[in-house]
Amino acid sequence: MPAQSSRKPGRRLPASTDGPPPPAAATGLRADARRNRDRILEAAREAFTIQGIDVPITTIARRAGVGAATLYRHFPTRASLVTEAFAAQIASCAAVLDDALADPDPWRGFCSVIEKVCAMQATDRGFTAAFLSQFPDAVDYERDRTRAERGLAQLVQRAKDAGQLRADFHPADVTLLFLANNAVVGESQQVSLAASRRLAAYLLQSFRSGRTEPLPPPAPLGLQDIHQSPPTR
Repeated sequence: MPAQSSRKPGRRLPASTDGPPPPAAATGLRADARRNRDRILEAAREAFTIQGIDVPITTIARRAGVGAATLYRHFPTRASLVTEAFAAQIASCAAVLDDALADPDPWRGFCSVIEKVCAMQATDRGFTAAFLSQFPDAVDYERDRTRAERGLAQLVQRAKDAGQLRADFHPADVTLLFLANNAVVGESQQVSLAASRRLAAYLLQSFRSGRTEPLPPPAPLGLQDIHQSPPTR
């Protein structure tokens, strides 16, 4: 099942009675402190991937074999832990977008982003939720999401200008596709990936220009809408 974002994503982690000390920098750590930090990050990546980014922090500390106070010293907020845990994946996501924009074939570039991001959703629950969730104290995430939306809009326009993408396609339809893809993600990674690939192929075929019936107006969706909790009634 798809990862769900926290209702309070920027909340501070529970601390000891004296409060957690400031986070330790990645550089300048003693060897034992660096090992602890590396174990925490490895445990966090595994837990986030399997259970999503709302996995209890105590579970991550237990996986890492460290005490809660040790985890707090390195990562006093959930946002700081998630940001560091998925730094490499965020860089990879940016590279996928850059490669697509540099592709001389606009349609191939557009398809590559759709296919690769859908595959990431199917294989790594934690990363997709992390990248699309809102962390008030993680400014880089907001910057990266804004950059992603701008790049996707450019990809859409390039494919339209080349006559390869249907004229009534809207950038918000990319979010609609990711929402649909998120729904096929289950516990089995193999099944999730197979379902995701088939869904993406179906939809990409429908996106190509040609003799098609007009679509209803696009929904007002942005990337931040993918993991928002539904409103309460």
